[in-house]
Amino acid sequence: MTRFVLAIALLSTIISQAQIVGKVTDTNDNPLPFVNIYLKDSYKGTTTNDTGNFRLDVSDTAEYEVIFQFLGYKSVTKSIDATSFPYVLNVTMKEESVSLDEVIVSNDEDPAYRIIRETIAKRQETLDKLSAFTADFYSRGIWRVEDLPEKVLGQEVGDFDGALDSTRTGIIYLSETISEIAYQQPDDFKEKIIASKVSGNDNGFSFNSAQDANFSFYENTVDLNAAIVSPIANNAFNYYRYKLDGIFYEGNKLINKIKVTPKRPKDRVWDGFIYIVEDDWQLYGVELNTTGSAIQVPMVNKLLFKQNFKFDPNTEAWVKRSQTIDFSFKFLGFQGDGQFIAVYSNYDFQPQFSDKSFTNEVLSFGKEANKKDSLFWKGTRPVPLTDEELRDYVRKDSIQELRKSKTYLDSVDAVSNKLKPLDIITGYSYKNSYDKWSMSYNGIFPGINFNTVQGWNASAGLRYFKWYDENQTEWLSIYGDANYGISEDRLRFTGGITKNFNRTNRLQLSLFGGSKVQQFNAEEPISPIVNTVSTLFFERNYMKLYELNYAKVVYSQELFNGLRIFTNFGYEQRKPLFNNTDYVTIPNDDVSYTSNNPLNPSDFDNAAIDEHDIFKTGIRADITFGQKYMTYPDGKYNVGNNKYPALSVTFENGLGASNDDYNYSQLRASLSQSINTGNKGEFAYRLKGGTFFNGDNISFVDYQHFNGNQTRIGTSSSYTNVFNLLPYYQLSTNKSYFEGHLEHDFKGWILGKIPGINQLNFNLVAGAHLLSIENNKPYSEFSVGIDNLGFGNFRFLRLDYVRSYYNGTSDGAFVFGLKFLGFLD
Repeated sequence: MTRFVLAIALLSTIISQAQIVGKVTDTNDNPLPFVNIYLKDSYKGTTTNDTGNFRLDVSDTAEYEVIFQFLGYKSVTKSIDATSFPYVLNVTMKEESVSLDEVIVSNDEDPAYRIIRETIAKRQETLDKLSAFTADFYSRGIWRVEDLPEKVLGQEVGDFDGALDSTRTGIIYLSETISEIAYQQPDDFKEKIIASKVSGNDNGFSFNSAQDANFSFYENTVDLNAAIVSPIANNAFNYYRYKLDGIFYEGNKLINKIKVTPKRPKDRVWDGFIYIVEDDWQLYGVELNTTGSAIQVPMVNKLLFKQNFKFDPNTEAWVKRSQTIDFSFKFLGFQGDGQFIAVYSNYDFQPQFSDKSFTNEVLSFGKEANKKDSLFWKGTRPVPLTDEELRDYVRKDSIQELRKSKTYLDSVDAVSNKLKPLDIITGYSYKNSYDKWSMSYNGIFPGINFNTVQGWNASAGLRYFKWYDENQTEWLSIYGDANYGISEDRLRFTGGITKNFNRTNRLQLSLFGGSKVQQFNAEEPISPIVNTVSTLFFERNYMKLYELNYAKVVYSQELFNGLRIFTNFGYEQRKPLFNNTDYVTIPNDDVSYTSNNPLNPSDFDNAAIDEHDIFKTGIRADITFGQKYMTYPDGKYNVGNNKYPALSVTFENGLGASNDDYNYSQLRASLSQSINTGNKGEFAYRLKGGTFFNGDNISFVDYQHFNGNQTRIGTSSSYTNVFNLLPYYQLSTNKSYFEGHLEHDFKGWILGKIPGINQLNFNLVAGAHLLSIENNKPYSEFSVGIDNLGFGNFRFLRLDYVRSYYNGTSDGAFVFGLKFLGFLD
């Protein structure tokens, strides 16, 4: 039965009205993938698939001139008289004879350098020719894995909803997108997805978008996590060597094939070939490689870009017709490859745009975009499916309903819900997929820590999660946690409930409460893991705690695009805590524990606060200027806008305190932004400031505390929010304050140019930090460091030398960054 379904599906991809179909091969009868095929003097075209097959939709029976174009092969023009359909047109393409016979070669310089100079000089003019257009866009993405392990780091991997065969090999992602796009310089872009298809998920939406595929080598850099310098960038001669590999003709146009070789292979560079049209000084084609180390994604082994261009006589520009991106990856036992195809057609370079043509909405979906049937795709898909892709669609679509059934979901859950012996200490999850709920138990082992107030302590908890639709746009979460400290001999409980109503304005209501130990700085600058090590092995008990008994209700919602508010109202009871243990693993006679009083660490009898009650209210507005967003059928997805900073403004109020002096108000704000500086790296800043009203005698809990660091271990994933040599509570204040953090990550711009060192793929980073407080001298830090430290695929380390200046004194130290701890906390 499966073979019969497959045969019918194969037949349906061939039989269609008004189509030219066929196969393109080389002279050895090998299929040629991604050959550009189009009708002469038009943008009506298609591309062959991996197996060389193509299908070109035409409007009617007529005479046509069909052009076949492929890098490295002679273009072929076929004149046909299509009197009936499907019209079968098989083509054999010969390799291009690349010759240097007509080239005058100088002893001083390879001719390629002249060609590159001319192209760079005309680069902006070329960009201006393509400054505004509309087009149709088609994309297909596929990810394959092979020999996938059953477990990674002790966790079951699963079979990816039946995607893997008996050898644990198969397609784990296959999707297609058909959309209409519009572009206008410098960066206006919008896309409307007409159809979206994901193999095995009739409610899924493809991740293949035109904006994500919008790579131009006419720009100075191509942004692929890191900025990779284009071979025709303004500063390209600092990065590349060029050699003219040969020439050939496309009609009456002379095409130069140029070998591109990096001067420093470990730099942010490409290698391969570019094809440049003589006199036009524009790209005819691109075949360029880069590596995972270059883009700083170590799991990627290779990345191959191919772009093909077609001449447009109206604009006198060579415009992109197709693009393929091939990649392979390997990480923690996962290995495989993938490919993304993009095909552009029906360009209009004289669009009638108005002031309202572009908004902050960069992507939207047409009605029923993910519900198009096979007949629609059969008649619209410009690149035929390969046999492998077709089988994946047929197999996954045929079992999709089965996989939604209660019987199947219960059987899958039964496997994953099995209780294992160690689950009692590590954690356990139970899931009912059919009824859309899960229950999890957080075991005590991951949460074991040590501090001098509680001694050895551990937490355990329960989580209940209920979702109401397949994409989890509406959900309910309930949790309860218990924490017990042995030396304190105290058991505390906390819990909460959150309801998320949608994924459009993300309306959320939450209720929290309980009793817990809390760092005086609510941002918790010291990690429990780091504090455990520093306390037990170095007798440095930096974590200072008080008891918080509380109940709080929180409401949050995006009021309109770019403005999200968070409001809260709660009751808090604060109680002082004292050290209850002096246990240490390795005693040191020269060092001893300090008290739990952050104001006077040598005072073991008096606390920093007294017991009191207070009601707290707060409202925070997060503002993203010019926020771009994507509108999916199931919700709105914000993508930010790096052209402008993000602003956060908070007003906090303490009232009804058991001690009237503790009532206060505080207004604070934060401004932050990351700025891509091309091949020179990334610059980031964060500016924060605030002031208190009626805050002269408030509790130390409500002071403004700053993220210091005394452990010489960096754990934060963001270094623009911490002072790495500032004692945790030395400059806490109830006065007006300002703090600024600046950091530039050069992303290999400097170290990538130093022979030997550039083989290590390290990044130079430099930072400056300032803290200014009313009636106090300023505190400042300067740092220089190396990021992206590690081995192979594991690059989670960083080392900085930091110098601080305060009150006429200076101090310096190395800070070793364990960046992964910032994500684990």
